[in-house]
Amino acid sequence: MKVSGFSFIRNAVTYGYPVVESITSILPVCDEFVIAVGESEDDTYNLIRSIGSDKIKIIPTVWDPSLNKGGAILAQQTNIALSHCTGGWCFYIQADEAVHEKYLPVIKTAMERFEHDDRIQGLLFNYCHFYGSYHYYGTSRRWYRREVRIIRNNPGISSYKDAQGFRLNENKLAVKPIDAYIYHYGWVRPPEIMMKKTRYFYSLWDQVQLALERLGTAEKYDYGDIDELKKFEDSHPQVMQELVKNQNWEFTYDPSKKTRLSLKRRFLDAFEKRFGYRIGEYKNYTIVKDTRSS
Repeated sequence: MKVSGFSFIRNAVTYGYPVVESITSILPVCDEFVIAVGESEDDTYNLIRSIGSDKIKIIPTVWDPSLNKGGAILAQQTNIALSHCTGGWCFYIQADEAVHEKYLPVIKTAMERFEHDDRIQGLLFNYCHFYGSYHYYGTSRRWYRREVRIIRNNPGISSYKDAQGFRLNENKLAVKPIDAYIYHYGWVRPPEIMMKKTRYFYSLWDQVQLALERLGTAEKYDYGDIDELKKFEDSHPQVMQELVKNQNWEFTYDPSKKTRLSLKRRFLDAFEKRFGYRIGEYKNYTIVKDTRSS
């Protein structure tokens, strides 16, 4: 069984992406790691080279500004990296995600178990979305709960829309859930860097005017616009420990914001917590209920 990790990145230093930590968190279960490195205004290329692993394969790219609409450039860059993968399984991780080392044996076992079950086109991960700091994570409906992060190396499978998931010739993938989490750190940065990154992301959706209307001219991101968070009591991946230790900004959470939700939102949240089912959840995949015996 050969496993290819893959991702993309551009301007990692400027926008505070923990891309080195992301890559190294899954490198132990990968035989190679392909990363499309976009032409950057900072030292992103050398940052990736500093990982110093012979598993790393860097594909230099130039981002096409005509694709800055609906996040299409993100899918295109994902597909460039995917096209250079040579493994039977392809493990996708974005530059602000990481996997705790405790899940690596589970992930490897799942890939081995389903390697020859051709009905399984991908593996579905749970998500933990951190917000504001490394010590809080989101628990409301605004956060997606699961996503496909391991796919078969099938020419028909490609990144979908803004690179959150994958499709096989425009059809949803048939997947198997596994008991492993992706830790998402996309909303954990110093407030001034978070603001830069947020403005930048609006530009990738061709929504610069909307960014001006929503963000104004502030230099620091306002983390106060959040509904429900929970204190994180577990450990972060080992590769993230230094970043967690060196957090140099303060973050406070006001739990009273939860009471400001609409009656409908409070009902939906309560229903989900009671029954474990999210009404109206968007799922870019189809779960295979039965599998062949291993």
